[in-house]
Amino acid sequence: MLLKDKVAVITGGAGLNGLGFATARQMAAQGAKVVVLDLERADPAGAAARLGEGHLGLVADVTDKASCERAAAEVMARFGRIDVLLNNAGITQPVKTLEITGADYDRVLDVSLRGTLYMSQAVLPAMQAGQGGSIICISSVSAQRGGGIFGGPHYSAAKAGVLGLARAMAREFGPQGIRVNCITPGLIETDITQGKLTPERKREIAETIPLNRLGAASDVAGACVFLASDLSAYCTGITLDVNGGMLIH
Repeated sequence: MLLKDKVAVITGGAGLNGLGFATARQMAAQGAKVVVLDLERADPAGAAARLGEGHLGLVADVTDKASCERAAAEVMARFGRIDVLLNNAGITQPVKTLEITGADYDRVLDVSLRGTLYMSQAVLPAMQAGQGGSIICISSVSAQRGGGIFGGPHYSAAKAGVLGLARAMAREFGPQGIRVNCITPGLIETDITQGKLTPERKREIAETIPLNRLGAASDVAGACVFLASDLSAYCTGITLDVNGGMLIH
């Protein structure tokens, strides 16, 4: 198994149709002990229980540094190590540039960008003590192409910020054996897309994608498993596109 005896922390991982939970399932199947972090209303403990015995669900708010630190401390108390962090938590908002309020901007950037920083800060000491680790950050094709189907410009900005932050951390922590990489998903069918695209619109979009389909959460999960495992041992600072060819550059 690719992740045997590894401890993997996944933020925003409790949504059963989301990228985080799909990754949690695949990582668990590959032998990892998975820690699902999410807000209380998302029921992270229930999500972790669905993975089977030995996994953990914790309530945590990635926009609150103290909450991230408490979660990391609980993981260390339970498992004694942190090998993988998936910075998956994020929110979007489909508004135009002139419609973005200060509160909108703060809310979107706080979860995707500040949350990526705070949770990375929380787990890095454990990874330094263990002399290695893998941090995977979920960005978006909208950061690369300048906008997407659902997210406004502030979402693109937040996800572009994730790319820059991850690359900088990769340079800083590479000498300590800690790898930091990004995944840029294209249009993936999750709870965010449910009910927002008609079957006709989905077909129209699929026709613009070389692989001729929208992505599934499992497509992104497989890429996360790769970056978490030793198969990607010489990869750091990379941006791995998972978009079916939507953006070829």
